[in-house]
Amino acid sequence: MMQTLPEQPSKPVEEYREQLVIQGEQLAEKVKELIHEGNVRRLIIKQEGHTVVEIPVTWGVIGAVFSPALAAVGAIGMMVSNCTLEVVRVEELECPQD
Repeated sequence: MMQTLPEQPSKPVEEYREQLVIQGEQLAEKVKELIHEGNVRRLIIKQEGHTVVEIPVTWGVIGAVFSPALAAVGAIGMMVSNCTLEVVRVEELECPQD
C-alpha cells in the first residue's frame, strides 16, 4: 500500500545569477563561504567560458556529496589561474494574503 502526503502549497521563488571572477587558489574558500549563506541553489565553475563543473547545493546533498565535491573544487583551483564562479541564488517571493 502506498501512502501519499497532501500537497503543500509551494512558495514562488525567483532565481537570479551572479558571476564572480576569482583566482584559482581562492576558489575552494569562496565556495565554502557561499554554501553557508543558505540561499545558493547551484554553483557553476567556468574557465574561458566553458563549464568545468556544476555543483548542486541542496541540503540533502551537502553531507553526502559536498566533501568530495569540495575536494574537486580545491583541485580545480590548483589547476586554473583565473576562473568564473557563477552563483545561482533563489529568493522566496512574498505571497499577498487573502
